[in-house]
Amino acid sequence: MALGKSGRLPPATALRQILKRCSSLGRKESGGGFPVDVPKGHFAVYVGEKRSRFIVPISLLARPEFQSLLRLAEEEFGFDHELGITIPCEEVVFRALTSALI
Repeated sequence: MALGKSGRLPPATALRQILKRCSSLGRKESGGGFPVDVPKGHFAVYVGEKRSRFIVPISLLARPEFQSLLRLAEEEFGFDHELGITIPCEEVVFRALTSALI
């Protein structure tokens, strides 16, 4: 795997790796279809102690700030579970970050 000058993976490669590890992205609901409340080009994440569900655009995956959140999520919870991606931060922080990125 080729690393860039900074010792980091190129953004496209990092994005592909994140997508592979996020097993809930593209996971089909029972019945063979995708969840009806998640529009094309978006995915669901769960945030905070109450695991509030947010629908976010896939374009956020390309943002380094969001990639950092996903790395934290993987370290704390892993991606291979039925709940989907769980982001380990407070809901108010997640809302502020995503609204600044979108």
